[in-house]
Amino acid sequence: QVQLVESGGDSVQAGGSLRISCAASEYSASGICMGWFRQAPGKGREGVAAINTGSGYTFYAGSVKGRFTISQDTPKSTVYLQMNSLKPEDTAMYYCAARGPPCGGTWDLPQYFPDWGQGTQVTVSA
Repeated sequence: QVQLVESGGDSVQAGGSLRISCAASEYSASGICMGWFRQAPGKGREGVAAINTGSGYTFYAGSVKGRFTISQDTPKSTVYLQMNSLKPEDTAMYYCAARGPPCGGTWDLPQYFPDWGQGTQVTVSA
């Protein structure tokens, strides 16, 4: 089981930027799939972005493509989500999740991820 700890959530104004982090207890030599999900009050958990840590291949939801960037620092076993041009509808609890590689076509389905962090809150005001 991979332990995940998110950090960096904050309150920002619309149009602003924020970077959140997810530190993993381990990265395997072959890599893992690490994803960012978010959940707004009264809504289901949705996939935002994911990365195959072995290949560096990334995946994005259409709603964030061009605004958000997922990246990794392999020596630190940490994945980042850089969020630019934030909108009020980006307000949510953001969760980091991990599973074995590859991310593939199910990268945005939370039921395929067994390991989760505790979440970090991102609030965007108009």
